[in-house]
Amino acid sequence: MERAEELHKSLIVIDGHCDTALDLAGMSFTDPNMEKRDFFRESDEGHLDLPKLRKGGVTCQTMAVYTPDELVERSYEHTIRISNHIDGLYNDDVMPALCGMDIRTAKRENKTALLKSLEGSDAMGTSLETLKELYDRGFRMSGLTYNRINALGRGCGTPGTSGLTPFGKRVVAEMAKLGMIVDVSHLSDEGLEDLIDITERPVVASHSNSREVENHRRNLTDRQLEAIAGTDGLIGLTYPGIFIHSDPAKVTFERLMEHLDHMLSVVGPRHIGLGSDFDGFTAPYGVCMSSCAETGKITEHLVGRGWKDNEVAMIMGENWLRIIDEVVG
Repeated sequence: MERAEELHKSLIVIDGHCDTALDLAGMSFTDPNMEKRDFFRESDEGHLDLPKLRKGGVTCQTMAVYTPDELVERSYEHTIRISNHIDGLYNDDVMPALCGMDIRTAKRENKTALLKSLEGSDAMGTSLETLKELYDRGFRMSGLTYNRINALGRGCGTPGTSGLTPFGKRVVAEMAKLGMIVDVSHLSDEGLEDLIDITERPVVASHSNSREVENHRRNLTDRQLEAIAGTDGLIGLTYPGIFIHSDPAKVTFERLMEHLDHMLSVVGPRHIGLGSDFDGFTAPYGVCMSSCAETGKITEHLVGRGWKDNEVAMIMGENWLRIIDEVVG
């Protein structure tokens, strides 16, 4: 659709999550045998690099730092190492996203912005001072947990009934003071309830889909979608096959759009964004989008479904930008 293509080119497009930083450091989440990938060269390896981002019209890409289970005891050192790799990408064409204005500047100057995020807060241990240091190193969003338990609370991959710890609640308050976005993807259902009870800022599920469409623990119930929307936050549509359909043969772009359409029917266009999880999932579970170069297909779908241009703009990036403006500045 020509109109959708022209609209997509005009949009600020923001993706709220990928694991590509590990690939660039030679620690691929999806392929332990992969050597370091060159961010600036288009490659058949991996889902995301700068040429593909530009083909997909992505203005700002969130680069998450994930700590594997075997490195939890050294999560701080690991996080600093990956953070330094991200810092090494900045040049005349790639810039850090430390606030909303940086993303607007990137769009205006035809650059690509990178926003740093923590996938789980293991790196801060039990220290609010370390949280402040990570903020000073450019991190502007953090998941409270990965699937496991940490000092902040229980992740959704660990059996139990506990939610946030007292320290986790202190971290939420401190993140609000610093200007860091709280990410609930991977948090237990009980932890999400605890967070909703205490937060005074918008919260996000950076990469989660609909549990009504696919009953997976990492997806969100309609009630949870509404609770996040109630904070004026957002849910980032995510692309791993296992969250889209339990049968890899039924993982398609059309099925992904069923998640998108359902979530929009529950919370409306103000509370949905993108959260690809590119380079964080593998083909055996099914592939709905081969790379970030295909991001414009979502705009085409939304236009085809009759959403207004301003609503499409919200979903593709303006909702992320609104929350970044409010929480980060």
